[in-house]
Amino acid sequence: MDVAELSEKNQSNIRHGEHIITRLTYISRYNKDNPNGEVTRILAQAQQNNEHNGITGALVFNHNYFLQSIEGARPVINELLRKLVKDERHFSLQIIECREIEQRHWNKWSMKYLIPSDENKGLALKFSTSTQFNPYLMSANQIMMLIDTLSELQEQEEKEASAKKKSWFAIS
Repeated sequence: MDVAELSEKNQSNIRHGEHIITRLTYISRYNKDNPNGEVTRILAQAQQNNEHNGITGALVFNHNYFLQSIEGARPVINELLRKLVKDERHFSLQIIECREIEQRHWNKWSMKYLIPSDENKGLALKFSTSTQFNPYLMSANQIMMLIDTLSELQEQEEKEASAKKKSWFAIS
């Protein structure tokens, strides 16, 4: 591709908004009746597709609910949203937030998978509005705080596990 073609491609990208980064946060319900809906398969496919499309994000799966926050070029996020609405592996999709952002929040991961564990399962209820976990009753702020907190805890656990592994090797 020569310089003129590259310049034309860049101008086309700007006209379509690819330089504008957008965050989309949504919730949905897991469709247990879909044979292609295994959560690990959904995650693996999302990670592969997101990396290819320059999308970063975090996915929480808890009590058959998905909470997802994704970031990428505006036209790419819009196209992904069209696909998500048609995806039969989940239902009752509700957009919690969609906005332009100056900087990516999830820039480390093509798709970070966060699962509340036995140790932190109370967090989901901490940010909930009732005694049952139901993200449809949570505000955008509560959902983002839950995702952020789970992400921070998981990173801390990973650092501690890595430090333990290093200290174990140092003993030998």
